[in-house]
Amino acid sequence: MSILVTDRLQRPLHDLRVSVTDRCNFRCPYCMPAEIFGHDYEFMPRDEILRFEEILRVLRATVPLGVRKLRITGGEPLLRKDLHRLIRGAREIQGLEDIALTTNGTLLERTAVSLRQAGLSRLTVSLDSVDAEVFSVMNGHRLSLERVLEGIQAAESAGFQRIKINCVVQKGVNDHTMVDLAKHFRGSGHIVRFIEYMDVGTRNGWKLDEVLTAEEMLTRLQKEIPLEPIESNYTGEVARRYRYTDGSGEIGLITSVSKPFCGDCSRARLTTDGRLVTCLFAKGGTDLRTLLRSGGSDEALRDRIADIWSARTDRYSEERTQMSESDQIQYAEQNSRVEMYEVGG
Repeated sequence: MSILVTDRLQRPLHDLRVSVTDRCNFRCPYCMPAEIFGHDYEFMPRDEILRFEEILRVLRATVPLGVRKLRITGGEPLLRKDLHRLIRGAREIQGLEDIALTTNGTLLERTAVSLRQAGLSRLTVSLDSVDAEVFSVMNGHRLSLERVLEGIQAAESAGFQRIKINCVVQKGVNDHTMVDLAKHFRGSGHIVRFIEYMDVGTRNGWKLDEVLTAEEMLTRLQKEIPLEPIESNYTGEVARRYRYTDGSGEIGLITSVSKPFCGDCSRARLTTDGRLVTCLFAKGGTDLRTLLRSGGSDEALRDRIADIWSARTDRYSEERTQMSESDQIQYAEQNSRVEMYEVGG
């Protein structure tokens, strides 16, 4: 039985993003800085992490409420053993139309075939530069650029097309390599998406003056690559789309800081330990794991999720744009928020 829900701003629930692990083999400064997540850092105990069966229960509860898309994230989701089992289980849920995964690409060479065979629809690979030195700085000096590029090739061979390449642009760090990244994948059929550096979580030392806006990105790109805007694929698409005027592909710009898109946000997030989060910038989330493990019925789980979404009023990014620059920085420094690796972006 379908009971489609909307929040208090009349936004539907359409996408569920699930973090399957809090672990990662990178130490990107904007997500898991090495000085905090060092060798002695204690990640989540295994018994606190949702089992695949529990994730599938949540997914089966959300589909009647309107969810049509699942995105699997981390941490680095391919560190989760037997991830293809979760994908295969999700593919069997009637009404779920799309299953995607976001990865840093380093483990795709050995997993791409099994992911494709299990029913994964789409891939997004996080890649912040094709300059080996800059790439190393951006991932905390972990693993090589070549390994990611080989992973993308393995995904292509497995049958994945139109892979999205996500690049977080941080002014003074990797912004000077944007054009090279675009050119590298131009004509490949893949789509590079440049993302404004966001104040997700509280551990990345975010500063507003390190944000290169999408308008600035577009100006730089157009100096060397002629681009023209194109229509969104669907309501709520986060990237503003542009195509090369010679027909050799497209790019996307994600304006999460300068021009937020809260008004169309239809995404809920499930953390590694089973909290339902209704905003990327939320302070926490609502525990579902206790209900899952205490004998709660599927109906009770569905109703709990419906209640959470129906009460939702989140629009942090829009509210932030109404603050002064000093207030934005103060808010980012003083307010606790869920960390990026807990919800996968």
